[in-house]
Amino acid sequence: MKFKVDRRVLLAKLGGAAAVASLPSESLADALEQELMSEANYGPQCAGLDIIDMGDGVRRGAGQLFSRKNVAKIPVLPARPKLVDFFRLRFSNGTVAHCLKSAAHALADGQPERNIMAALVHDISLNLVKADHAWWGADLIAPYVDERIAWAVRHHQALRFFPDNEVGYEFPELYHCIFGRDYEPEPYIVAAYDSARRHRWYMDARMITVNDTYGFVDGPPPEIDDFLDIIGRHWRDPEDGLGADGSSSAHMWRTLINPNRPL
Repeated sequence: MKFKVDRRVLLAKLGGAAAVASLPSESLADALEQELMSEANYGPQCAGLDIIDMGDGVRRGAGQLFSRKNVAKIPVLPARPKLVDFFRLRFSNGTVAHCLKSAAHALADGQPERNIMAALVHDISLNLVKADHAWWGADLIAPYVDERIAWAVRHHQALRFFPDNEVGYEFPELYHCIFGRDYEPEPYIVAAYDSARRHRWYMDARMITVNDTYGFVDGPPPEIDDFLDIIGRHWRDPEDGLGADGSSSAHMWRTLINPNRPL
């Protein structure tokens, strides 16, 4: 599957060729993924969404909710918010569309429900922080999903750089265009890949990267309601609501609930 990104536009958004040359390859990969989310046709409600250009004074690694340009209005969540409330009222349009499309492909492909659930939440941490989003994402969801799902989300970021012919995952051609053909991922990315490749759950993380590519296809996304049954079986919403249950990631959900909190 091929996608088009205007290299000159992307370079300009990242600060020019000199700035790009100084960025780690993993940061460039995240920027490229955000550009693809921005350019994909998610429907009229997302027209013009620009996730990379956060505006003056906001670093590129900041989560999408921290830019008024991307998320101008922060609706009030229910008193005891559930995961679906964040999809409807908090996560950025680009992230929601991308994750829903990824999950829809996993569903249509007949993959296990755990893969569908993983696809549904694999990039939601981008609303909180972009840098090393898979590690943040795994920590964000770990108290509420099976360990296998959290593990897959944690490792999908590293696997993006490495092809797997068994499942038809190729190194994205666009990465060659952006990084050049002789670049090498950072050592921690290589180490994470090597560790995942030897793990019995490797294919769970690998399928996130496969489903991820389908998150950039043209057309409107499905609705979160299409996945309510799967969410009900694979996600444990706390009784007091996300952010109020004292879990290891409750503080992260509270930040998503109110990103305007000064301290």
